[in-house]
Amino acid sequence: MIDFLSQPWPWYIAGPLITVIMVSMFFFGKTFGVSSNLSTICAAAGAGKKIEFFRFDWKSKVWNLIFLAGLVIGGVISSTILKNPDKIDLNPKTEEVLNAHGIMNEGVLPVELFGLDALFTMKGFLILLIGGFLVGFGARYAGGCTSGHAISGLSNLQLPSLVAVIGFFIGGLLMVHLLFPIIF
Repeated sequence: MIDFLSQPWPWYIAGPLITVIMVSMFFFGKTFGVSSNLSTICAAAGAGKKIEFFRFDWKSKVWNLIFLAGLVIGGVISSTILKNPDKIDLNPKTEEVLNAHGIMNEGVLPVELFGLDALFTMKGFLILLIGGFLVGFGARYAGGCTSGHAISGLSNLQLPSLVAVIGFFIGGLLMVHLLFPIIF
């Protein structure tokens, strides 16, 4: 039996659910992506008055803002009401590597990385600031975020999305194998 509340969902549940969502979105003529919400929020806040990029009909994208609100609400629910303090199932070698960097497997989000104590250190603040800038810049430069390219773009067989996803994977591998040991 699968424990849906304390462990990540297996591919054979999550994959078909993503497929159902994507087919529904294609049916209604919508594309999936999260980073485009930032431009919609900026346009709704009036940035279009000064910057040409934000001059578009943001009201046509309200559905995407509702989706974004659902992500935030879902995150709050999963981190509070559905929170399970048990450790997740990780490969023992992965746990060994994380433990060597001072990160313990005590739940879904290691407090050493995601706790408020980590945020209020110079190192934690810089990681958040620099990481946020790089993610925002990278998503804008790549013409979308990982979810937009990997789920929606690849579903539409878009070559730029394939190139972007390959770049995301290369960047992730470089981060984990080269930068992560230096940072931690």
